[in-house]
This record gives sequence, structure tokens and C-alpha cells, in this order.
Amino acid sequence: MSLTAPLPPPPVKPDSSHVQTEQEIREDLAAAYRLVAMFGMTDLVFTHLSARLPGEGHRFLVNPYGLLFEEITASSLVEVDAEGEPKQATTWPVNPAGFVIHSAVHRERHDAMCVMHTHTLAGMAVAAQKGTLLPLNQMSMEFDGRVAIHGYEGIAADDNLSERDRLVRDLEDKPCMILRHHGLMTVGPTVAAAFYWMYYLEQACRIQLAAQSSGAELDLPSTQTVQRTRAQSSTGPTKGWLPWQALRRKLDREQPDYRH
Repeated sequence: MSLTAPLPPPPVKPDSSHVQTEQEIREDLAAAYRLVAMFGMTDLVFTHLSARLPGEGHRFLVNPYGLLFEEITASSLVEVDAEGEPKQATTWPVNPAGFVIHSAVHRERHDAMCVMHTHTLAGMAVAAQKGTLLPLNQMSMEFDGRVAIHGYEGIAADDNLSERDRLVRDLEDKPCMILRHHGLMTVGPTVAAAFYWMYYLEQACRIQLAAQSSGAELDLPSTQTVQRTRAQSSTGPTKGWLPWQALRRKLDREQPDYRH
């Protein structure tokens, strides 16, 4: 008798015409919170991941303010309006000031169904450097021309709403942003895509810090090589879809309560 565990069935390719239900979006976003915690990209109860809900009006899902990311479940996510005000009954507060960045992007970038923002050690360290992400590795080269920069203006809050316009202007049509003296942000047409960009943007920042800390002279590839490598990476609507299926299976095995 074979002791080898059976392989899971291969994932079914996504249907481009399918519009996710609210429950599907809730489960995807709750999974993202758990994975951000799993991969060490949290800042206690601060920062947010948000997702736009289908239907009329500007409606989004965010985390209840005060829960650790590892505690987030699909049903605990709170529906808010474009200003971050709750549109459902909740016993937990929501942090409208923390939603300023997200609301700006959601309102102006119609392709930004999901917005993720982190305060990681690596992300904040690179955000403190002049310049931008260096093409030190093939992971980093995928980000060539895809990382925007936004200057620091203080804590993003309601007393500086005009920053929303500048943030969106700086982001343009890019999927990633380095917020100077602050952290990282990614957007995507799906939770899977936004998570893919965040995971590898974080890895690229870690690679950069590790290479710089060695003290050795950095060997930067040619512009031609960087551009060729960038062109080899896909950016379609299924970006990050395949690893996302594997990560969801991992959560289903180890933390199945995220779906509840």
C-alpha cells in the first residue's frame, strides 16, 4: 500500500467573466490577512488590506480595528463606504484615518479591486533610501518601471485629504508603490494579484538590504537585461492566481477558520 498522500486536484483556470460574490471576496481577503501574518509582514493591529465589493456605490471590506491579522475571518471583515465609515453593524471600531490611502486608490483606480499596505522592516528600510528598488535579482527586475514613489507628508489622516490626489497621481497605472519613510503598497484586480505583488515586493526589498549589508560592490545588470526580464513576466488579470490556489490550500489545512 502506498503511503504517499494523494495530490490535490489541479486548480480550475479562472473564468474571466466570473464576478466574485461578496462571500468569495470575504474569504479571499481574510486569507490574505492570514498570509500577511504568516509571512511576517504585519505591524501589530495597524495597516490595512482592503477589497472593493461588487454592486452599486463605493463599498469596501477592511479589518476591524484592534484585531491581529491572524485573527481575521471572512465574517469579521467590516463593510465601509468610501470614507471608511462602517455600513454594517459591528462591535469593533474601524479606523477611518487608516483607510485614507485605500479610499484614494479605490476611488480613482477602477482596476484596483484590492489594495494592500504594509509597514515591514525591509519595506520601510528601502523606503528610507534615495532612489528606488534596485534590479539586483530576477525577482527585483520584474518591478522595473512598475514601482511608483510617493513622498512622505506625515501620517495619512483626514486633516490632509488633498494628499489623496497626489498619491493617486504618483501611483499612475502602476501596481506597486514605495511610500517614503512609511512602507509599501500594492494594488490588483484581484486579491491574488495584489498579494503576489506585495509578497515579491517585500522579497525584493529584503534582497536589496541583504546585498547592501554585505559591503561588496553591487553588480547591476544592463538595462537591456532588466527590460528583457521584466518583459518575460506576465501582468494579466490572472496574475498570482496559481500560487494563490496553493496558499489557499495551505490555509485550508492549517487555519481553516479564516473562511468563517
